[in-house]
Amino acid sequence: MTTTLGSLVLGTPDPPVLADFYRALLGWQEVERSPEWVRLRAPEQERPGLSFQMEADHTPPVWPQGSGTQQMQAHLDLEVDDLDVETERALALGATLEEYQPQEGVRVLRDPHGHPFCLFLPGA
Repeated sequence: MTTTLGSLVLGTPDPPVLADFYRALLGWQEVERSPEWVRLRAPEQERPGLSFQMEADHTPPVWPQGSGTQQMQAHLDLEVDDLDVETERALALGATLEEYQPQEGVRVLRDPHGHPFCLFLPGA
C-alpha cells in the first residue's frame, strides 16, 4: 500500500473567499467548489492540493505563540524569488504582515482569515 499527501486543509468561516485569496496568491486552479468546501491544485499536478473547509467557529492562532493561547498547528511556507515584491503582492491581495519576524529572508503574514503563512527566499 502507498500513502501520499492528497491535500492540506485549512478551516475557515468562508471557504470560497479564502480559496480565492490562495488561488490568486499561488496561481493555482480551482477544481471543486461549494459554500462549505473548495479545493485548489497546481496547474501541472493533481495532488497535493490545498483545500478549505467550513469551520464557522474558526479562531486564528496567536503569533508568536504563547502559553495558554490558541496554538498554530500548521502553516504554509511559500518559496519566492523576490521577498519584497511578493510580500507587497500578498498584502494587495488581502494578507497582513505580522509585527514579529523571526529571521532574515522570511516574512510572516496572515491570510484574510488569520492563518499565518511564510514567504521565504531560497536558502532561508
